[in-house]
Amino acid sequence: MIVLKSAREIEKMKKAGEILASVHRQLSSLIKPGITTWEIDQFVENYLKKSGATPEQKGYKGYQYATCASINDEICHGFPRKEPLKNGDIVTIDMVVNYQGGLADSAWSYGVGDVSDTAKTLLDVTKKALYIGIEQAQPGNRIGDIGHAIQTYVEGEGFSVVREFIGHGIGAVIHEKPDVPHYGLPGKGPRIKEGMVFTIEPMVNVGTHRIKMDNNGWTSSTEDGQLSAQYEHTLAITKDGPVILTNQDEA
Repeated sequence: MIVLKSAREIEKMKKAGEILASVHRQLSSLIKPGITTWEIDQFVENYLKKSGATPEQKGYKGYQYATCASINDEICHGFPRKEPLKNGDIVTIDMVVNYQGGLADSAWSYGVGDVSDTAKTLLDVTKKALYIGIEQAQPGNRIGDIGHAIQTYVEGEGFSVVREFIGHGIGAVIHEKPDVPHYGLPGKGPRIKEGMVFTIEPMVNVGTHRIKMDNNGWTSSTEDGQLSAQYEHTLAITKDGPVILTNQDEA
């Protein structure tokens, strides 16, 4: 069942989103060669605590960290670790923030130092794919319109879209209906309505869309070892269209 959110519920989620966006703005200058994703995770947890918020995914199904930190060929759910990031790496930091019961979810990919032209293009295409998907999140459209627009653009640029991990509704808990695939057919799926809150979070690979799972039971990587990137926003649907709750652009 898709739970439509009240204006008060959306306002709480917006406040969580503002804190989350502020964290990502800090990370954009913090992430450099030599820093570890363990240090990033500690920074995020401390920042949230000072902001009166908590990392919602810590403890979720036994997950132990405030963030997911996925490096290079890791698609998602990478564990923070103590090996330094190297010049040329790309890293995706994903987190869910709880502020007074309101949740927000956002992932962002970062180039570490000087990255390859291929990595730059991957980051650009993946970020643009996110916003192309958001453009389709209009009342009256279907969820399938989002995935179709993303898949058409990404594959047209010569990259591939991960199938196994998708966007989702969010509210009182991290994962709610509707499911929001980043591939598919237009005109299919639930109709988008005012009051829905969900994430769009395309994961885009340089090579095959196929994945492999780590023995830790969490981390997913590209089957062919090529790079992957992800960008994610949480958005609320209003009568006038989507509002990005995790928008990083300062007013």
